[in-house]
Amino acid sequence: MSSTDTPLLTSLRSPRVVAARRLAKRSQRGKERRFLAEGPQAVREAIAFGRLPGSGEHAVVEVYATVEAAERHAGIVEAARAEGLAVLTATDEVVAGICDTVTPQGIVALCRFIDTPFADVLAARPRLVAVLAHVRDPGNAGTVLRTADAAGADAVVLTDASVDLYNPKAVRASVGSLFHLPVAVGVPVEEAIGRLREAGVRVLAADGAGERDLDQELDEGTLGAPGAWVFGNEAWGLPEETRALTDEVVRVPIHGHAESLNLATAAAVCLYASARAQRSPGGCRAAR
Repeated sequence: MSSTDTPLLTSLRSPRVVAARRLAKRSQRGKERRFLAEGPQAVREAIAFGRLPGSGEHAVVEVYATVEAAERHAGIVEAARAEGLAVLTATDEVVAGICDTVTPQGIVALCRFIDTPFADVLAARPRLVAVLAHVRDPGNAGTVLRTADAAGADAVVLTDASVDLYNPKAVRASVGSLFHLPVAVGVPVEEAIGRLREAGVRVLAADGAGERDLDQELDEGTLGAPGAWVFGNEAWGLPEETRALTDEVVRVPIHGHAESLNLATAAAVCLYASARAQRSPGGCRAAR
């Protein structure tokens, strides 16, 4: 199928366009179990994700692109065609109406939900996991997901008190990483921590109030074991009842005069510290 096999979409009132625009609302996304992935990188990775385990349906339902974007990103259009996906050309106004950004990049994919059941995450015996507990900012959630992907984490868990994984800002901030590693959603924080510990994963709370600091963990070689980092709310961190469920509460040491680190930066420091320890000689990854 070529991008010109269907008529150019010119009206924001087209039933197809109206349905896509409704996905800006979380309730509608949850009802239809569909979301939008904007921009060439996200669309490329969504297509590469392929088919959903179990159902056999492709993660991508269809792709919308302006004529100019379809020409500029011909490789993405060809990849979509190879998967048998519809590529619908539309006016700049229509694509802008579908997208959440002020300056859209001209291409967006309508996708099915791709999150992974938490039981499947545990069954894969993860070595490094990021748990987002009470994280409310979608940009932070997407950035931590991207960081976890870069650090080689095996999974990300968003608790039931955290932001929607499919929020347009979260999807954009992940820059395609949403499609790279398993993400479990809607898990109560108590269940997430308890079941990870039962699976032999050492669970660390990242919190400025920690009695231990990351340097101690590195010096003592304790980060080489399978581990999960729990990251809390951007403003008030982790509540005491959540910290009490973990094996250790660890702070990132502040060697200068900064008051603190923001969530995404702290997550990067912690995840990369674990990744380095696990990949060092004698670390758990080297021993597999």
